[in-house]
Amino acid sequence: MMIGVILAAGMGTRLMPLTKEIPKALLEINEMTLLERMIRNCIEADISKFIVVVGYNRDKVTDLCPVLAERYGVEIKTLTNEKYEVTNTSVSTYIASQMIEENPEDFVLVNGDNVVDPEIIKRIAGCRHTGMIIDNYKKLNEESFKIIIENEQSNEDKSISTGQIASIGKQLDIDSSSGEFIGVSKVISDDISDFNEILSQLIDENPQNYYDFAYKDLSRIRTIDYVMTNGLKWTEIDDHTDWENAQKLVDELEN
Repeated sequence: MMIGVILAAGMGTRLMPLTKEIPKALLEINEMTLLERMIRNCIEADISKFIVVVGYNRDKVTDLCPVLAERYGVEIKTLTNEKYEVTNTSVSTYIASQMIEENPEDFVLVNGDNVVDPEIIKRIAGCRHTGMIIDNYKKLNEESFKIIIENEQSNEDKSISTGQIASIGKQLDIDSSSGEFIGVSKVISDDISDFNEILSQLIDENPQNYYDFAYKDLSRIRTIDYVMTNGLKWTEIDDHTDWENAQKLVDELEN
């Protein structure tokens, strides 16, 4: 069994007024919320248990989740980040991963504001180790969440590589970067304890940290698969330009 963890606590301030009454995960494209579309993607990858971490306008999400659970015959639990206004994704992730550690299972972790080709979820769900989806095609810019992998070794078709993370973050030099982490990852059950310990340290340092940084230290002690998009399309939705791109991408994927 595998759990899908969807982070949906953020306020989405750069998308106002679209997010004035609802969190980003409940924005609709072609009459379907981003949350429902991501759950469907995960179901296609044989994931049938979900944790949705809520915060901003949480009642809207907690009301929808039982409807989606019944519609698709899956289990959906909601957990609340009470401090969503003053924390970031490290805290939301820790809330879910702490619970999973009590009865460890592999989990796929996705940002609730992502629109992705469903094949991306299948690829991350299918990797043997803890893994991260890395876009090795898209042109990087200052906003890209870049990653530099050292001691990198790739498989024959260069779809998966391993190695240690030298650096991760938006501030990295574009030419030195291996690609962009797209906010889709997987933690296997054997790695959850170490992952949570690193997350806890990140939160103690700064509750505004992203969970993404935890993979840097984890890569020093555990094997991480870097699963390349190799041209598969996706977008995060941070601002109105992203929102327009997401609508075009959904139309492209559905047609």
